[in-house]
Amino acid sequence: MYELKIITRFAAAHQLKMVAKQCENLHGHNWKIEVCLEGDTLNNAGVLIDFGEIKQYVGKIIESLDHKFLNELPFFHNGNPSSENVAQYIANELQQKIKEPSARVSRVCAWESEDSCATYIVPD
Repeated sequence: MYELKIITRFAAAHQLKMVAKQCENLHGHNWKIEVCLEGDTLNNAGVLIDFGEIKQYVGKIIESLDHKFLNELPFFHNGNPSSENVAQYIANELQQKIKEPSARVSRVCAWESEDSCATYIVPD
């Protein structure tokens, strides 16, 4: 089994409902996102998937989040744009873009501060 990880960052605001009172106020974070992919076999080039390809796909997803008010994005209309849901959104969007049959998104961690993160583990 092989695992690849890339890290990226973006800034965005959100407003959570029915959480801690302080988080219900409009506020922002400098998010750190860790994306992990896994697979059992390497392709003909001897890699699971090219890092440049992953970074390009993730970059497009992050571009849709960067400097946005997350509550206004369609994916979050029916729920809170929490760290958990941000991680799930990125995992789902990335998996749709990957064409390499042996590579799959395994987990995404969304850090909203240096000491607080949520991880979405993609079900098998």
